[in-house]
Amino acid sequence: MQLNVEVISKEIVKPSSPTADQPHHLRLSFLDQLTPSLYNHIVYFYPRICDIHADEITIPDRLKHSISDALVYFYPLAGRMMEGQLLVDCNDEGIPFVEALVKCKLSDVLNNPVPKELNKLLPFEIHGDHKILLGIQFNVFDCGGIGIGVCVSHKIGDALSFFSFVKKWAAIARGETKITAPNFESALLFPPRELPGFSPRMTHLEKDKLVTKRFVFEATKLEEIRRKYADNNNQIRPTRVEALSVFIWECLFTAVGAKSMSDKLFFITHTVNIRTRIEPPLPESSYGNLHSVALTFPSMDKNITTQIRDSIKAVNDEYVKKLQDGYNHFKRFRVIAATYGKDQIVPFGVTSLCRFPLYEADFGWGKPVWAASGDRQIQNTAVFLDTVTGHGIEAWVTLNEEVMAKLDSNEELLACADAKKLL
Repeated sequence: MQLNVEVISKEIVKPSSPTADQPHHLRLSFLDQLTPSLYNHIVYFYPRICDIHADEITIPDRLKHSISDALVYFYPLAGRMMEGQLLVDCNDEGIPFVEALVKCKLSDVLNNPVPKELNKLLPFEIHGDHKILLGIQFNVFDCGGIGIGVCVSHKIGDALSFFSFVKKWAAIARGETKITAPNFESALLFPPRELPGFSPRMTHLEKDKLVTKRFVFEATKLEEIRRKYADNNNQIRPTRVEALSVFIWECLFTAVGAKSMSDKLFFITHTVNIRTRIEPPLPESSYGNLHSVALTFPSMDKNITTQIRDSIKAVNDEYVKKLQDGYNHFKRFRVIAATYGKDQIVPFGVTSLCRFPLYEADFGWGKPVWAASGDRQIQNTAVFLDTVTGHGIEAWVTLNEEVMAKLDSNEELLACADAKKLL
């Protein structure tokens, strides 16, 4: 359904106390340099909240006060990206906090979510201007339900950094006082490099021709998919993410009309957290783009889930050392692009946010009834999120509209997934 969203106020929220004792500039790391400019984003939905706080402080004020306190810890987010995107000016300039009314009931969205419409609940265009690094939009539905849209620049932090921020912001809103300060020293581990001629542009970005759809896979269906892709020879049982990646990739393979692997060059990428793959391991509180990409060229001669697992395992301590020495994995993509024509290459990028603290955004009135992604506007990608129960997976898939139409009629996919159900 289409959402009618009316912005009623917008203000700038600054840190509750000056952060002059912190470094005045934040250097971006080499991995930050390789990261495209877009906003990581989630919309958190909550039902109508009873009036237990009516005599204390309104919900928007509570959020603004707590975000103001959180910015003391996450001080770069209150700054501005400088020209050239190599430094953040930590100037305490503040972040926009938008209040909006949504002319429908929360249940209307929950019963029929449309990814492109959900983006209206965010404070920014997700591929917009990245001088501002954080924005919040507080949406109120006609029924009193709430949607909190959060955008944090991917240019200075990955998905785990995003959730670390939201989790600590929520803890502050609940009144917790023991807050672990994040570490912003990734540039010491991955010093910035001269990258002449390199631009991390989204090369598959054609927003008007792209469609994002959400497919829900229940636990029982995920088990069936895992059994389908098990490597019986080596007695390896794939994870949910590995198996679902291959399942959707095979549906994509069929949708693009390829008759064999020789028709086009297919490859699958998975985003890999490297905090645990560096020696010594980094704590979760390490803020930055501390991730890399596992690249798989699927071969029908071998079990593809095993190939994906091997590719992910290859992002190890030795690989991280190469990154520290300035290894640019995008150079390999350039070689591929130069060898094959654009129409001959079919990439498929998977980002799994499963097992991340997606539903821990409790600001004092309980956990969200749903945490949603939206229209990412990046072709041939999928984002995996845990369902509300934690047992299933929501796959938010973005494809060219013609390819999506074919994918959406795939009988095997439709037998395994539900495009509307909330679990």
